[in-house]
Amino acid sequence: MLPTRDMMTLLLLLLFLCETQSWAASKPNFVLLMADDLGIGDPGCYGNKTLRTPNIDRLARGGVKLTQHLAASPLCTPSRAAFMTGRYPVRSGMASQSQVGVFLFSASSGGLPPSEITFAKLLKDQGYSTALIGKWHLGISCHDPGDFCHHPTSHGFDYFHGLPLTNMRDCKLGEGSVFTAAFRLLVLLPMQLIALALLTLVVLKWLGLFRAPPCAFLFLFLLATLLLGLLLGFLHYFRPLNCFLMRNRDITQQPMSYDNLTQRLTADAAHFLRRNAETPFLLVLSFLHMHTALFSSKDFAGKSQHGSYGDAAEEMDWSVGQILDVLDELKLANNTLVYFSSDQGAHVEEVTVKGEVQGGSNGIYKGGKANNWEGGIRVPGIVRWPGVIQAGLEIDEPTSNMDIFPTVAKLAGSPLPQDRVIDGRDLMPLLQMRTQRSEHEFLFHYCNSYLNAVRWHPPNSTSIWKAFFFTPKFSPEGANGCFDTHVCFCYGQYVTYHDPPLLFEISRDPRERNPLTPTSEPRFWEILEAMQEAAARHARTLQDVPNQLSLGNLMWKPWLQLCCSSLGLSCQCDREDQDGRHSP
Repeated sequence: MLPTRDMMTLLLLLLFLCETQSWAASKPNFVLLMADDLGIGDPGCYGNKTLRTPNIDRLARGGVKLTQHLAASPLCTPSRAAFMTGRYPVRSGMASQSQVGVFLFSASSGGLPPSEITFAKLLKDQGYSTALIGKWHLGISCHDPGDFCHHPTSHGFDYFHGLPLTNMRDCKLGEGSVFTAAFRLLVLLPMQLIALALLTLVVLKWLGLFRAPPCAFLFLFLLATLLLGLLLGFLHYFRPLNCFLMRNRDITQQPMSYDNLTQRLTADAAHFLRRNAETPFLLVLSFLHMHTALFSSKDFAGKSQHGSYGDAAEEMDWSVGQILDVLDELKLANNTLVYFSSDQGAHVEEVTVKGEVQGGSNGIYKGGKANNWEGGIRVPGIVRWPGVIQAGLEIDEPTSNMDIFPTVAKLAGSPLPQDRVIDGRDLMPLLQMRTQRSEHEFLFHYCNSYLNAVRWHPPNSTSIWKAFFFTPKFSPEGANGCFDTHVCFCYGQYVTYHDPPLLFEISRDPRERNPLTPTSEPRFWEILEAMQEAAARHARTLQDVPNQLSLGNLMWKPWLQLCCSSLGLSCQCDREDQDGRHSP
């Protein structure tokens, strides 16, 4: 027989284990699936009849489909900052004041500030295992390449495996460049001017009107050589320096290979679920699809009815299915909230020089990525939690991707930060039909750091009003996007300012085709006054913060460059295991 002291120790140990298991069981798990540039018109459950998304559709049938789910910004970096923090990106300095609204270099010094609190931080403090697999796009380092102040592992994620920057055309050979306009302005135009200057000097010399010194010819020749060398160097080094995969804080593949990339990341996500099946977990699976460069494995290439875009979308849907199957296999589905969305609307201007459309569908909605017409911000929003959220519901109330922050925090038992404004609202009362209305009376739509539009859902009313202070100038005229500049910009000659603001009743005119006037809407001035007063109140809650997307923070800084080898800028390595089984 065990001594009394040993018996007491054993009983206390058993009691502790029972309490730990009970605590773990009471904590729901979270799987947050985030697509990149997926349009609301792409999934079958939102009306697409030809793009096959059976797994996203399965998720929608088992949960709630939000039909007025809104991205806090129509661009990747600010939208993801808002998603992670529950705050408008202008509050964290993650909204640009220039034309460039996202990070384009891995060695930029800007990023999600260390002072910001993500839902991953809150859940980690509650004992959750946390992982981000896929795209980050919220910065890496601040002052030196080893500080990792913006890195996912500094923002509450125990584990990171993916792309710290973003997928872009320059990452895939033969897919063109996002810098084409810059090349024309900074290289092609100066080269043409240099050629014209050389030709002029030669003609003047031949006519005997002017004899330029030989050093002038040498200077122009050296200048042309320098410009050409810089261009070739950029084209050669950009891919390895910016398109690489990391596991935690180590580079595992530089440059990144697209071979079975979705399969590798999906396998790692599945492994994370299996490894953490006995403890509460948060998994953010942030897809590289559907951002260009488009890619898909041989199992999906050429199989869809929508070219390379459809192939990539159907591969992403397969990945969603794999995650749902693992949850079923582990019998975790009933204790796991699954959320699926996109960071903004489809990029309608993505058309190749051969005319292939490589952007998705925003359904009936106007505009797309980089503007605040409904097509740019109204995104898929699906939430499933069997036994807690009724299956098959459709909710048309205004909701935001910022709402995920307070929703998961409350469900995980974490208090919200009290030292800052949280703009998101807990979704559970709406999802469980304990209320019929969104808690968002007003939502504010930013184009970079500029307040672009206000949405108002008045109490005791079914109307939803939207007022634009300015709108982008679509080009060419009559187009549904800014095709001449590839994305729409937010100020100056690229926009039309409206005084009075351009007013729509979104509840009756979701296509935003018929702006209201004092004649067509008797309460026109009253409505605008209420919305402008709300915008003024909102502005008073903003504080001056460092601009993380200033030109100084956006530019490439060689001392911040991460490289997996010590051989100059060659940066070539491949430490990726093809099965991706490395998550904790």
